[in-house]
Amino acid sequence: MRERVPTHHADQARLLLRQLGAEAVAHRGGTLLAHLDRVRRRLADWSARPALQLAGLCHACYGTDGFPATLLPLDRRADLASVIGAEAEAIVYAYASCDRDASYPAFHEPASALHDRFTGGTLVPGLRLRRDLAELTAANELDLAHHDPVFRERWGPDLLTLFTRFRPLLSEPAWQECRAVLGPEPDRGARR
Repeated sequence: MRERVPTHHADQARLLLRQLGAEAVAHRGGTLLAHLDRVRRRLADWSARPALQLAGLCHACYGTDGFPATLLPLDRRADLASVIGAEAEAIVYAYASCDRDASYPAFHEPASALHDRFTGGTLVPGLRLRRDLAELTAANELDLAHHDPVFRERWGPDLLTLFTRFRPLLSEPAWQECRAVLGPEPDRGARR
């Protein structure tokens, strides 16, 4: 059974994102706000809990390792937490702060470190946060791959390799969509 984010929480988060200019930032598939909402919906379709869905909606507020645009400076983390809750904001911060090159190669391993690109520090996240970050990463990258065939062609094989390593952390619906979107396309020239 899907747990949906209470409508007023998502509406408040969207209002904040609009106030921060997310509708004016260009992004694959339209605007940053459209991308953020698609990520939240994908997480909802995968039955993610409400805190992770809200984190998906706001995941780019502080910028990310792959998307440097910043909607909200880090000294305003409390502002975001007041809208989406402390748990969701902590996921947003972890996602934004993640140095992907340093963190992702061993992220599937229980004692792996999350390298914070903002502070230079490291954290060994618990299983729940590792699962949240893997699921959010998959939802984000799959949205990009779905809306940009050039992105999918260039990065799809690498992403499938990453998500194959992340497999123990991903929900079954997330893993199935990773395989469907990023897996090799059938040989269209082959005879039947």
